[in-house]
Amino acid sequence: MGGRLRAIARRQLHPARFWLGVFRPMKPTQLPARRCCAPTGLPLICAALTAGALFVAGCASTTEVKIDSLSKPKAEEVISYSIHNNNPLVAEDSLRYKEAVGFVKTALSGKGLYEAPDAQKADIVVSVDYGVSPPEVRRETVPEPIYRTKPGAVHTEPIQIGTDPKGNPIYGTATQEEPTTTEIIGYRDRVTTSIVYEKYLRLSARDNKPVAEGVPPTDIWTIDAACEGESHDLRANLPLIVAATIDYIGKDTHGQKTIRIKDSNPDVAFVKKGL
Repeated sequence: MGGRLRAIARRQLHPARFWLGVFRPMKPTQLPARRCCAPTGLPLICAALTAGALFVAGCASTTEVKIDSLSKPKAEEVISYSIHNNNPLVAEDSLRYKEAVGFVKTALSGKGLYEAPDAQKADIVVSVDYGVSPPEVRRETVPEPIYRTKPGAVHTEPIQIGTDPKGNPIYGTATQEEPTTTEIIGYRDRVTTSIVYEKYLRLSARDNKPVAEGVPPTDIWTIDAACEGESHDLRANLPLIVAATIDYIGKDTHGQKTIRIKDSNPDVAFVKKGL
C-alpha cells in the first residue's frame, strides 16, 4: 500500500523537496504584475553609472593628520619665499625631493605666496623637512564579540500528498526548518599587535635677513604635520599631509589638532596637480 501511495504522489504532484522522506513544497515563483515597468535601455545604463559613481565616492579612504602650527602676528603678510632643504639626508637633485618640494610650493601658492625669482630678495626662507620615523610596535586591547548560533525552529504540518483510487485525499506531514540565527552573547578582550610608521612633514619660515651679531633670523611660522599607519610609503601619503597644511600656513593652531582628510579632497587634487 505504501509503494502505491508513493507512486500516486509522484504522478499528481509537482517536483518537490523531501527531508527525511517527508514532502516539502516549493514556493511558487511570482511573476511581476507589470513587466513593462522594468528599466531597460538608456535609463538602466544611467542608473548603473550613477550607482558606480556613488560607490567610488564612498570608497575614498580617509587619513587622520595631526597638525601643530605656530605663528607670529602678521605672519600672513609675507608673500615671497625661497626654499631651503632642511634634511641633509635628502639630495636636492633627487626626484623624490623635487616632487616633495613641488607639493609644498603648490600648497604655499594656495595661501597667496609665490617663489621669489631672486632668493636673496625673498621675504622669508621656507625650510622643508620630511621623512618616515622608525617603526613603532603598538599593542592595543580591543573588545571582541562572542557569537552564538541558534538553529532555526522546526515545524511540522499536515499536507495533502495525493488521493486514493476513490478520490479521497491522502495526507502526510511536511517538516520545515527556519533559518539559523546568530546573536552576540558577550564580549572578550583581544590584544592586537601592529607596527606603525609615522610619516611627517615640517615646514618652518624665517625672516630672510642676514645674521646680526650672532642672533639668528626670527621664525615667522612653523607647521608640523604627520600621519600614522602600517604603511611606510611616504610618497603615497605626502600629498595628503601637504594638503592638510594649506589652511594652517601662517596661522596658530594653539596646540595639536587632528583633521580627517579624504583622497578625494579638492586640496589633495590641487597639490598633486602642481603649479
